[in-house]
Amino acid sequence: MSSDQDRTHAEASALRGPSHAVVYWRPGCPYCQDLMAGLSPDDERISLVNIWEDAEAAAFVRSVQDGNELVPTVVVGEQVLTAPSSRQVIDALA
Repeated sequence: MSSDQDRTHAEASALRGPSHAVVYWRPGCPYCQDLMAGLSPDDERISLVNIWEDAEAAAFVRSVQDGNELVPTVVVGEQVLTAPSSRQVIDALA
């Protein structure tokens, strides 16, 4: 994935909608790596937010994951996907 897609929670939240996915992730997470490997590195419809670098992002993930920092958490519009496949994210954006 591209560093152009790296955003803060606040920046990504401003873009969030039915045609934009926000991927909350953390370094070293194999599920995050698998997800991002299946997504296009040039897809402008996707923002990446590292929950270890953004306390607000970590708090948001906990708020939608029953107090847990489960990643990847992907938000498309009002839909929250927990550890989705790349196909599920692409389908949610369609």
